[in-house]
Amino acid sequence: MLKLIIHKFDLIPNHPFTISRGTRKVIPNLIVELQYAGLSGFGEATANPFYGITIAKIEKIILDHKTIIENIEVSLPPDKVWKKIAPLFKENNFALCAIDEAYHDLFTKRKKQKLYEYWQFYIEHTPITSYTIGIDSITNMIAKIQEKPWPIYKIKLGTADDVSIIRALRAVTQSKFIVDANASWTVEETLHNAKELKKLDVVFIEQPLAIKDWSGAKVLYEQAALPIIADESCQVEADIDKCNGYFHGVNVKLMKCGGLTPAKRMLEKARKLGLKTMAGCMTESSIGISAVAHLLPLLDYVDMDGALLLSNDPAKGVSICNGEISFSKENGIGGYLL
Repeated sequence: MLKLIIHKFDLIPNHPFTISRGTRKVIPNLIVELQYAGLSGFGEATANPFYGITIAKIEKIILDHKTIIENIEVSLPPDKVWKKIAPLFKENNFALCAIDEAYHDLFTKRKKQKLYEYWQFYIEHTPITSYTIGIDSITNMIAKIQEKPWPIYKIKLGTADDVSIIRALRAVTQSKFIVDANASWTVEETLHNAKELKKLDVVFIEQPLAIKDWSGAKVLYEQAALPIIADESCQVEADIDKCNGYFHGVNVKLMKCGGLTPAKRMLEKARKLGLKTMAGCMTESSIGISAVAHLLPLLDYVDMDGALLLSNDPAKGVSICNGEISFSKENGIGGYLL
């Protein structure tokens, strides 16, 4: 039978990480290890105040179902396991994500395959990852860009001077920009900002409006000068259909939807609907980032810089250089604890 082990860490960003909702100096983190026959599979979840998720809640629900998890039939493919255990985690997709990632990792290690090989994905042509610049003074945001030259930046916005920030940053780099307002703008602000940001070579705007502002989203879908990508409005599988006709694309995050199993289905469906596809991260270690990497063949854009933002990554996995992602030589998802 499987053996379940829980590891807990406090992840420390290189710089205090600020978005429109607040600043984080520490990110509590939990890594699940599933052991079987001398192999270990790893999966990850982090605490997130916006979604009401704490490490205590993640740990409790996992331990409440420890016996069921440890008695998973290891010959079952990951999607079948997810279907069996998902009902146990209805209130905590973050915990479900950690288990799903760990089982994918273990299952494909036992097959002596990398996860993308098991999925029969080709990795020759994949997007580069953005690097995130959190909200700060313009001086500090410029310094962060100069500290980390990169081909594409995600700029967090949600201030009274958002367009001025992008103008100032554009003056110091010709790299591509995407902007993420984290649900802090109104429809009118977004329409105005989009016109100005388009002049500054911004590629798209991520989640400008409140999660449930579907009427506003429709206006932006029809009138905004830049594509609008859903993030907070796209959390679980049912949201793909909801976003169709209201957003130009979707950002799928493993912890929000419950792991690799639903994320893969969401992205495949989005592509069939003609939506632009993106995967993001939540400032996790190289375990979670390595899991995201296997979805690259399904993506138009990716934001998987979480581990790069940390001063104390407790793991190794995929490597990233100037936005280019190189897979680990390890089988499975390729991430492992140090």
